[in-house]
Amino acid sequence: MSILVTPQTRLLVQGITGSLGARHTQLSLAYGTQVVAGVTPGKGGQLFENKVPIFDTVAEAMKQTGATASAIFVPPAFAADAILEGVDAGLDLVVCITEGIPVNDMVKVKRAITGKKTRLIGPNCPGVVTPGEGKDSHGGCRIGIAPTLVWSREAGHLPTKRSGSSPAVGRVNPLVLASGATRSTAPRIWMSSRCSTMTRKRAASL
Repeated sequence: MSILVTPQTRLLVQGITGSLGARHTQLSLAYGTQVVAGVTPGKGGQLFENKVPIFDTVAEAMKQTGATASAIFVPPAFAADAILEGVDAGLDLVVCITEGIPVNDMVKVKRAITGKKTRLIGPNCPGVVTPGEGKDSHGGCRIGIAPTLVWSREAGHLPTKRSGSSPAVGRVNPLVLASGATRSTAPRIWMSSRCSTMTRKRAASL
């Protein structure tokens, strides 16, 4: 059972032409994620990797491709507007990777999304992964910068401590999600109720 995202989730990437957005879009495509669109204002009509169409707005991308979720890789000064563009367009899920968004901007975002259908993960988060059924969990859905086999977390980042599934013992998490870290929010790791007891103990120890 998957929560929030499934292998059928149709993803658009805001900031797909930036260096970080481009790199992680390539990794998500390689994992089997259905990346159906990119959004970069002023670059509509181009193609990413000769296959992913780029649009000027989220609303246009949704209309043309049926995208249901977004990954945001834009500079901090523009990230709040990018989130709100996804909310206004009616996306089911927005995952904001951007770090360092001004607190006042996020206060405005919080007020604006209250009561809306869109669910926000982040900002300043690694993202969310639902594994597929292929080799090395290929064919799943990877949104953000998260690794796909072993999950890690340390204060504010991802480097060393394992908290997810261990291929060595043959266990795979149905979903691993990191909800983000800001000045006022400690890093958190959330796991599906179907995760193994061993996995939960590891996460609780971090």
